[in-house]
Amino acid sequence: MVSGGSGRTARADRLAETREAIMSSAERLFAEHGLSAVSSRQIGEAAGQGNVTAVSYHFGGKPGLVRAIMVKHGEAVDRIRQRYVDEIGESHDVRDWVGALVRPVPVHLGSLGIPSWHARFAVQVMTDPLMRAIVTDEALVRTHLRQTLDGLGRCLHTLSAQVRAERGDMARHLIIHTCAERERALAEGGAPLHSSWERTADALTDAIVGLLTAPVTTPHGHLENTGP
Repeated sequence: MVSGGSGRTARADRLAETREAIMSSAERLFAEHGLSAVSSRQIGEAAGQGNVTAVSYHFGGKPGLVRAIMVKHGEAVDRIRQRYVDEIGESHDVRDWVGALVRPVPVHLGSLGIPSWHARFAVQVMTDPLMRAIVTDEALVRTHLRQTLDGLGRCLHTLSAQVRAERGDMARHLIIHTCAERERALAEGGAPLHSSWERTADALTDAIVGLLTAPVTTPHGHLENTGP
């Protein structure tokens, strides 16, 4: 006879497995076809769920499903980021903080194996206005990402808030799209631009340090050196 506690545990395990199957199938389908082209029914079928309302039952709909996938990966990235933040302490070197921003992403993607779908899925999310707003607001409250952005802000205090925001948006696109292209090349058996995820992190760090510390063109067309 199964005790009540064991029965509840088994049911919780089945629910967790079902949620994971739905998230994995959705991430792949969204990465391959885009958010708007994939229905909740298709996701449920790909996850082996006979109930056509499985996505709604477990996640409340597609927005909740997208958020759950991004939270899962985002929390994993932030755990990796903690190591970098702890190592650099109170550094005033912009490269240290850029490394803490950039490197956890390729490290996490490299741990997913081949093929993986998350980088390409993230591109789809970040080009959808509604979904981007949902996941961005959630991401900005993560402890170690917040610490990293604060550290970068201290290093770049000579830049105006507008320039910092513009360059931060550029940096985010650079990270997401560069990682997605590498992920795609690996999944398709092609030749990635960089030999490893570590080299991808090196290249992104170099590029984003340059982006953030570049001179600013004034309204009169002059270059103003405002880097640290």
